[in-house]
This record gives sequence, C-alpha cells and structure tokens, in this order.
Amino acid sequence: MRTCYTGEVNTQYLGQTVTLFGWVHRRRDHGGVIFIDLRDRTGLAQIVVNPENAEAFPVAERIRNEYCLRVTGVVQARPEGTVNTDLASGEIEIVCTEIEILNASVTPAFQLDDDNLSETTRLTHRVLDLRRPQMQKI
Repeated sequence: MRTCYTGEVNTQYLGQTVTLFGWVHRRRDHGGVIFIDLRDRTGLAQIVVNPENAEAFPVAERIRNEYCLRVTGVVQARPEGTVNTDLASGEIEIVCTEIEILNASVTPAFQLDDDNLSETTRLTHRVLDLRRPQMQKI
C-alpha cells in the first residue's frame, strides 16, 4: 500500500523505504541510470533506477510518459548541485528497489507542461488539456 503521496515526500523521510503510486510525468535515460518524475495530485517526486537493480531496471526501460506505476524505494538526499528548488520534493530522490507497471498508456499527443500549444490542439485533446496544471488551477 501507499506510504505517502509523491508531493509529500521530503527530508523527513530520509533513509526510509516508501511506496508511491502515480503517473510518469517524464522519463530520462542518462547513460544507464534512468530518472522518472512520478506525478500524482500532490506533486512530483524523482525516482532513480540504477542498472545494478536487475529486476527493476528492465521494467524501467519499458516505461513511457503517462504510464501508471507503483514504486518502492529508499529516500535519499539529492547530490550537491542537483537540488530542484521549484519542487517541494526537490531536495530528495527515491532510489528504486521495486517498480511495477499498473497500466500502460499510449504516448500523449503533447507534453502536459508544454506552454506553446495551439488552441486547436488543446481542444482536440481536451481530456489531456484538463490534466495540465494551468487548467486545474482554473
């Protein structure tokens, strides 16, 4: 079961094992290490999947944007110089020990954080548009 929401994970959880559920906001592969920004209604958390994790790494390689995941991992402080002050969880990262794809998704027509969308694109994909933070604030 869920330990906490992704936006609630902070330095108070350092060293603890947490289980999070959410959607993949963005996935980045940096020469072997895979970073996943996991999103739920409270915010984002950065998940780190190392290639040494023989069970989780192959799963992480298949993950794409908007997949729904269950992630278990240990909360660690981010290395110096990589702190993201724009996020509530920007001082920490979760080093993945287990990952499960709960539901796959087709690649969305646009990134949810893209601000340069035409009105036609937004209206054509209204369901996606309503997931954008700007639309949720309205």
